[in-house]
Amino acid sequence: MTGLLPTTLHDRLQEFIRTFFDQDELVLTDDLIPADVPGWDSIAHVNLVFSIEEEFRVQFSDSELETFSTVGALERTLRRKLGD
Repeated sequence: MTGLLPTTLHDRLQEFIRTFFDQDELVLTDDLIPADVPGWDSIAHVNLVFSIEEEFRVQFSDSELETFSTVGALERTLRRKLGD
């Protein structure tokens, strides 16, 4: 997808997370968990969530943050926030 702008929310999120973790080959799936991604520890998780909030101009509540055990859960919440 080099040179192309991501067109779907999933594509945008995938590109964002790839860049965040500097892993160009990372493929996001609904059941992907932080432990599956090298470098995605608790501190990186907090920084990632804050970065996503800034990038997508949303704010997650504490109760929403507790549901982010998988990338799918994060993406569904983000999709709902964006009205997508």
